[in-house]
Amino acid sequence: MLRTTGRRFKSAHPCPKLRDVEPAVAPPAAAPSARGGRGVHRFANPGRFLRFSGQVLPWLAAGGIVLTVVGLFWGAFVAPPDWQQGQAARIMYVHVPAAWLALSGYFALAAASAAALVWRHPLADLAAAEIGPVGACFAALCLVTGSLWGKPMWGAWWVWDARLTSMLVLFFLYLGQIALIRAFDEPARGYRAGAILALIGIVDLPIIHFSVVWWNTLHQGNSLGLFSAPTIYISMLWPLLVTALGYSLGFAAIVLARLRAAVLERRIAALLTARAMGAERRPARGGTEAAGLGAG
Repeated sequence: MLRTTGRRFKSAHPCPKLRDVEPAVAPPAAAPSARGGRGVHRFANPGRFLRFSGQVLPWLAAGGIVLTVVGLFWGAFVAPPDWQQGQAARIMYVHVPAAWLALSGYFALAAASAAALVWRHPLADLAAAEIGPVGACFAALCLVTGSLWGKPMWGAWWVWDARLTSMLVLFFLYLGQIALIRAFDEPARGYRAGAILALIGIVDLPIIHFSVVWWNTLHQGNSLGLFSAPTIYISMLWPLLVTALGYSLGFAAIVLARLRAAVLERRIAALLTARAMGAERRPARGGTEAAGLGAG
């Protein structure tokens, strides 16, 4: 006669012992993440980022091209000339949006650098690396068009004005970040050095913005402000805003296209490395088997 105690079975007569039987219990299901993949971390997956960017990129590029062309045509041929500077003021439809995008691009660069240093976001380093060259191009465009605008207004191609000098410093910060990223054999060290420089250089942004307020400069004051009425005619303001929106969409499209290319390049490099390592292991395994057969 058998007595049961819990899950173990014992017998009163001499007989082979019965093996303890443990009930099969399925492992508990993994609890869903509290974040639910929300926020920017959902795009840390390269495949998800490539799918999202592939859907958004054509709209950004098309919108940027259309709005930029419309805004430049509007400003060059429809908007009235400035009452004081005349036709030379039309260059502002190229110069001013380029300056805005150079500043906002550097802010985005600093934000990506902070995300890479603090949260270790996988795509933040690549984003900072790809924003740098685009922002440098817009900063260069701002400096060149400003020089073309300054010659008829000031009688000189360049003056060491506070606004111009601080903008030149921003251009050099872009170049420094680009050079630092590529200055190390180990990419991680380059990304870290570039991110630190980007965060240090962000102090130049308020200096550029408030330079016409803090110092007596040749550069005219700000025509637009967050808490003040614009000092520019509405017929000249609208084409300026349209062009600035087109520049912004174009900036985002270029950075997104470069970031997609960088992600694909990294994935291809990883696949080639894995294939090369697999090819190295196969001959070694084959040689070992051949040696074993020869010994037998």
